[in-house]
Amino acid sequence: MTISVGDKLPEATLLRMGAEGPESVELSTLTKGKKTVIFGLPGAYTGTCTTSHVPSFINAKDDLAAKGVDEIICVSVNDPFVMGAWGESTGASNAGIQMLGDPSAAFIKAIGLDFTAPPAGLYDRSQRFALFAEDGEVKVLNLEDNPGVCDISGGASMVDQI
Repeated sequence: MTISVGDKLPEATLLRMGAEGPESVELSTLTKGKKTVIFGLPGAYTGTCTTSHVPSFINAKDDLAAKGVDEIICVSVNDPFVMGAWGESTGASNAGIQMLGDPSAAFIKAIGLDFTAPPAGLYDRSQRFALFAEDGEVKVLNLEDNPGVCDISGGASMVDQI
């Protein structure tokens, strides 16, 4: 079942690169008592994800902060090494965006936003989406119909909806 506005985010353990290497982070610790934007995408270093989706949130970071957003999180079905390197190469990490890996797609499957596209070599990947949550409750949810398009799931659209 796909997550909807009004639903609570599920418990999830995601991975990020820390000073000593990969570290687990509980999604609830990043969202509890906070206004959080989470955006998910099919894969690190893929075309639209790198040239459009991540940059849209780097560009919208100040506007989102002005609207009270405490945390911006990018989630992809990738390992923390890839997410860490991608965050550095795109400038997302320097912008303060959390780059979190969901290597087994457990979180993405729990919110019902997984897809598989064998011709592209993508298995159990995340649909392209963005959501806004307050204290873990989804208030805005934007899902793209096509994984190669970043329109309603981009940073500017989220700014307009909060």
